[in-house]
Amino acid sequence: MHIPIQNIYYLLCYAWNKLEEQDQAAVSIDDQTSLLDLFAKVLNNATRILLKRGIDRSYVEQTTEISGIKGKLAISETLKRNILHQQRTVCVFDEFSPDILTNQILVSTLRKLIRVKPLDKGLKLESRQLLYMFPGIRPITIKPSHFKQIRLNRNNRFYHFIIKVCEIIHQNILPGEEAGTYQFADFTRDERKMNQLFEHFVFNFYRLEQNTYKVKRDNIHWQFETEDDLSKSHLPRMQTDITLISNDEKIIIDAKYYRETMSAYYGSEKIKSGNLYQLFSYLMNQESDDPKTKRTKGILLYPTIEKEYDLKYAFRDHPIEIRTVNLNDDWRRIRKRLLEII
Repeated sequence: MHIPIQNIYYLLCYAWNKLEEQDQAAVSIDDQTSLLDLFAKVLNNATRILLKRGIDRSYVEQTTEISGIKGKLAISETLKRNILHQQRTVCVFDEFSPDILTNQILVSTLRKLIRVKPLDKGLKLESRQLLYMFPGIRPITIKPSHFKQIRLNRNNRFYHFIIKVCEIIHQNILPGEEAGTYQFADFTRDERKMNQLFEHFVFNFYRLEQNTYKVKRDNIHWQFETEDDLSKSHLPRMQTDITLISNDEKIIIDAKYYRETMSAYYGSEKIKSGNLYQLFSYLMNQESDDPKTKRTKGILLYPTIEKEYDLKYAFRDHPIEIRTVNLNDDWRRIRKRLLEII
């Protein structure tokens, strides 16, 4: 499934819940832009905006040899170095510094980008020039755990967008054939990653673009009867991708990403049975004393780039729909289609 680069960018910005920053860090994208060049453009542009705003600083603990005493004296290390006769000591003190994790991740990602061979030469030059604007910031070997350590506030919230771009670059850059070089993996070919992206995109799209429904992920409890706690503990967790609730209506949307929307069966197209079973299970087990749960609508939502589907069924009072959204379309029509579906 080939999705235009511009639309990939929109999907990511919705999934990250960063539409405001997406507008501020807007870049010119055409069909010739590669995914790698897209992320390099976005990161370079966002970094320039960050530099104009001012990079974040914080107090960082330093242990260093100095003249005199500052902060806490490290006695054992001072004696070990035998420097007291020079009126020098080893001290531990806090210094207000830009050498903090957010900036280290940004600098390390820019350094890695310029070593990816297929990257556009102009973008590579821009990234290298931006690196000169971050003196005194040490590069680090980025690990997935680093992204979990970051805590942002309203004063440095623009870093959230930058760190998201850095994270997706980090996740998809692999060692190249030559030592010290890297290559970029096209994550749009990974059905598992694209399924996660599509689900988060749809969730945040409905959360941001309409105000009729409250949007959440709903934990549904199995309506099986058992007096055995051990048996109950072995039941799998059941959580919806997207649940929309208003005062008098409830909709459960199961967002699924596949390269092929339908299954082929002896030359004919069929709905993927596992998806239908899952949606049906949601509808049956979510029923309660609340009248709207007796008529909850279930929607299987798939992306497509060619053929649209609008299939409608019903079980008792539950409408069941199979709907698609064409991700190869103009973004305004994609938005209109998603709003029409609900």
